Amino acid sequence: MKLASYKDGSRDGQLVVVSRDLSQAHYASHVANRLQQALDDWNFLSPQLQDIFDALNAGRARHAFPFDPAQCMAPLPRAHQLISSEAYPSHTALLRKAAGLPEVPERAAGPEMAQCASDALLGAHDPLLCATEALGLDFGAGLAVVTGDIPQDCAADRALDGVRLLMLCNQARLRHLVPAGGAPGAAALQSWAGTAFGPVAVTPDELGEAWARGRVNLALQTGWNGRKVGLCEAGTDMEYPFGQLLALAAKTRPLRAGSIVCAGPLSNAGVEKKGQWSWPHGYHSIAENRAMEVLQDGQASTEFLRYGDTLRIEMKTAAGSSLFGAIEQEVVPLNS
Repeated sequence: MKLASYKDGSRDGQLVVVSRDLSQAHYASHVANRLQQALDDWNFLSPQLQDIFDALNAGRARHAFPFDPAQCMAPLPRAHQLISSEAYPSHTALLRKAAGLPEVPERAAGPEMAQCASDALLGAHDPLLCATEALGLDFGAGLAVVTGDIPQDCAADRALDGVRLLMLCNQARLRHLVPAGGAPGAAALQSWAGTAFGPVAVTPDELGEAWARGRVNLALQTGWNGRKVGLCEAGTDMEYPFGQLLALAAKTRPLRAGSIVCAGPLSNAGVEKKGQWSWPHGYHSIAENRAMEVLQDGQASTEFLRYGDTLRIEMKTAAGSSLFGAIEQEVVPLNS
């Protein structure tokens, strides 16, 4: 099923169930007012939400109304925690190589993970606010999961069973604040400019065979100012699937229902031919594209986001329908 949170003047929004084709919606207030309520009692409430979803798809929901993505907050506007991961090593390796930094030795403990702000997550149509263009605002298109309760120190397959919902995400970074080599400090914290999510969150069963072993085997599309810049396969180079990411996050502490884990900017490895590298599937962060330019041309030429720039991030099913709806954001001055 597909769930969203409609704006209602509150900080958590109103839970709605959305039809598979994203054309109709229905308030879920007689089941749960907020998504967190449903996550807290998932086994009891999700079948009731599924009944609404089935009625919507069959045209039997009496109080259905046209779904408007512009009225959506983040599906889970305030999460217990948000963890960002580096599930795609090709992204980090490319940035380090272009910066002249040594390769990171293979880590037996898995990818690096960071705790990010989760108290005011952005909706799909919320603006990207930035105090100054000089901070190097970047996008980071990828996927995320919302969890149920996951026990401490559980195996990856057990952790994967805790995935309740999948979401599209855009993790904005202020690249000029990111410390070289990932050094700690206040700038590392401040470099995370906010995270936006697609209009709807989707249960794994909606993906069918495209959801396999903690990976989503579909292409992610990213457009920048109307030009397609990325069409990468989400499952191909995901070295650390979601089950492994969740198990790592829960290694020394349990995760409570309503935790979000992001896989980081989606990235496909480059192709080498006659000593020349190319990246035919494009990019889902400007920093990665700038690294490509350094390796190809000796210097980066693409600028970071400017005021007025627009982004569109979307994932479609094998049949061509939108899975999560689209993230559509504009870069806006903070004090405009």
